[in-house]
Amino acid sequence: MSSPRDLLNAAKAEIREVDPHEVAADFGHYTLLDVREPDEYAQGAVPGAVHIPRGNLEFSVEGRIVDKTTPVAVYCAGGVRSAFATKTLQDLGYSDVVSVIGGFNKWKDEGLPWKTPQTLNTDQRNRYQRHLLLPEVGEKGQMKLLDSRVLLLGAGGLGSPAALYLAAAGVGTLGIIDMDVVDSSNLQRQILHNLDRVGMRKVDSAKLTLTAMNPDLEVITYDTRLGADNILDIIDGYDVIVDGTDNFPTRYLVNDAALLKKIPVVHGSIFRFEGQVTVFAPYVGPCYRCMIPEPPPAELAPSCAEAGVLGVLPGIVGSIQAIETIKLLLDLGEPLIGRLLTYDSLDQSFRTFKVRRDPQCPACGEDAGPIQIAEYDDLCMPHAVLA
Repeated sequence: MSSPRDLLNAAKAEIREVDPHEVAADFGHYTLLDVREPDEYAQGAVPGAVHIPRGNLEFSVEGRIVDKTTPVAVYCAGGVRSAFATKTLQDLGYSDVVSVIGGFNKWKDEGLPWKTPQTLNTDQRNRYQRHLLLPEVGEKGQMKLLDSRVLLLGAGGLGSPAALYLAAAGVGTLGIIDMDVVDSSNLQRQILHNLDRVGMRKVDSAKLTLTAMNPDLEVITYDTRLGADNILDIIDGYDVIVDGTDNFPTRYLVNDAALLKKIPVVHGSIFRFEGQVTVFAPYVGPCYRCMIPEPPPAELAPSCAEAGVLGVLPGIVGSIQAIETIKLLLDLGEPLIGRLLTYDSLDQSFRTFKVRRDPQCPACGEDAGPIQIAEYDDLCMPHAVLA
């Protein structure tokens, strides 16, 4: 029967071990893999290291280090667990793996670079555990969400589901702008609010709901009208804008300000039984003016208050806006940049249309002049979106 020492010697006979200085001297060459336990990792780690505890290695590493030809340098605390982990990676088909002699302890003692990483606390690990299981998100992605700032334009039909899911997902800061009060007619679809809050300012009601859901969340409220005089100050510092506005003047205003600040806008709209979502990424894809150069006449664009809307519809469209926002924050998948997603609830169909940048666009075109932030209240009345 083999002893632990025998097993260690057998593993070391089949792997290559390297000195920490050799790894540090060619830092960009290796992907560093930290196989220590979470409490060890929290006390200090090599910057940029992928953290997978040794007990989870076999079932997690292929999702975190996809290319098996990637040069990998494995370290633990002292070089024992990393030796076994290196042998395991070789058995899994990784072709260029080394174990760091002396592990993190020697790395630190030799004065090589390390830092105390940002980590999730116990409550956060429990709250976001389904995200942590996704290799595309993991702890690094969750920490990025917690550091992110998203501004929601409206706490109504679209803003409600978007805010709820972004708060639940762990987006650290949500800004909400809305100058309205809760009305009983809102409750058919605006799920941030309830009957006890009729007459309350919508931003205050939204903050009560969201902070009760997630204590990690900071909610910044703007109980004001969004205008040319304040929009640049309000949107400054946000990573993504979620647009649930209900009129053309505000949409053009938001478009121009977002272009100026280079902030992506996740746009959503709903009308009766139909909805649509797209993403305006400044100077990457089309902007709102590329898609709709001029607003239609007001009589051809009735509001939801005039034409009605199915109460569940904004839940679907707002949820898609939340997904697109998270994709932008984490650089996941293919956001709806240059694509307009439409949804018809009556026949449960989705369609996608390509939208291209307009070279002659007065806002983002090749020959566009300086962007002027101005009011557009003379364009038309509210239409087609439920705020």
